Amino acid sequence: MKVLAINGSARKDGNTAAMLRAALAPIEAAGIETELLQLHGKNIHGCIACMKCWEKKDGHCVVKNDMLNEIMDKMVAADGMLIGSPTYFANVTSNIKSIIDRAGMVALANGYALARKVGAAVVAVRRGGAIAVFDAINHFYFINQVVVPGSSYWNLGRGLSPGDVEKDEEGMQTMDNLGKNMAWVLQKLNG
Repeated sequence: MKVLAINGSARKDGNTAAMLRAALAPIEAAGIETELLQLHGKNIHGCIACMKCWEKKDGHCVVKNDMLNEIMDKMVAADGMLIGSPTYFANVTSNIKSIIDRAGMVALANGYALARKVGAAVVAVRRGGAIAVFDAINHFYFINQVVVPGSSYWNLGRGLSPGDVEKDEEGMQTMDNLGKNMAWVLQKLNG
């Protein structure tokens, strides 16, 4: 089994990455392979509504000049996904929004290619707006028939500067519980 974690932050090793690593730790401890994909410095284009994914049905987007198709392949190959985003004006980052729109359409056009995988949102926030980010990622999962495990609180951690979120004890505990619950669900579904 494998879990793909996508860090949608503009900061390579900031708070979102710290939270994703905290959630991945119990997954790895359960013997499940993990990969952390960081989108720092990448530019993933938004959906152009061409609907070619519905015509071609080849599991890819026709826009080839970014890494979306690489991400799509990794998502399809994984048993589980963690999508992490900091809170940008009460929403996901533009790269995560582009993944939601394009990978979502490609998955739907290809017979719900992400159905019955296990997925969870991970949100870094300074103060407010995190629930909208949490909802946006979960809406992507729900429309794609992804199984979403819970944790002991909403999957968010508070911090501004890189490393601040690691001082959020409740946020880090939530990530640990999320990772344990995700590993448990994966083992039950794939056992």
